[in-house]
Amino acid sequence: MSTGVDLNKSKKPTRKTVPPRRRNAAATREAILTSARLAFARAGYDGAGVREIAAGAGVTAMLVNRYFGSKEKLFAEVLAATSATPTILTQANLKSSNLGETIAATLVDITKAADTPLEGFLIMLHSASSKRAAEIGREQIENGHQKMLAAALTGELAPQRAALVLSLVAGFQVMRQMIGLSALAEAEPAILVKILAPLFQQLIEAVPPGGDASA
Repeated sequence: MSTGVDLNKSKKPTRKTVPPRRRNAAATREAILTSARLAFARAGYDGAGVREIAAGAGVTAMLVNRYFGSKEKLFAEVLAATSATPTILTQANLKSSNLGETIAATLVDITKAADTPLEGFLIMLHSASSKRAAEIGREQIENGHQKMLAAALTGELAPQRAALVLSLVAGFQVMRQMIGLSALAEAEPAILVKILAPLFQQLIEAVPPGGDASA
């Protein structure tokens, strides 16, 4: 008896709908930050574009803006991230009984001519010519490393002394590692530490030249 149904006719396969792949927001955010750090370190604030940063993270420029709002805010977060893990002003170093020598030794160690300069340092150096980037950088430094060091100092003018320590650190990095001044780049590390340590210690202890802390 015929039922009117062709049993030999193959059934049309049913297409399954694959749910869209969920984006890992934390991983995407971190990828953008990593790409931005590399771009800003290489080309500075003005030289690094949002499209370049997006391409490095494997996302669109629109997504970068969605996560961070603007290039300025992204730059600020990059600086905050690099400042969150200090190399010189670590908690262990700040507790040193001879902070001046500790800062000097750490500074000399991280500025070897053959080593790549620290990422945060390169970002600030290559972005300093941008007025807006300089404003963002100043805010980060004043509320970060300068405030942290000033809090560890005693005596008058702690913010100013802390700022001078940071200025010496930055200047030394530029001259020894970026410009490669031979008197610094080729000097024995121990000699540089011997010269630098008293300078840092004088600022740390607020000792006037040729005087003492009680003067």
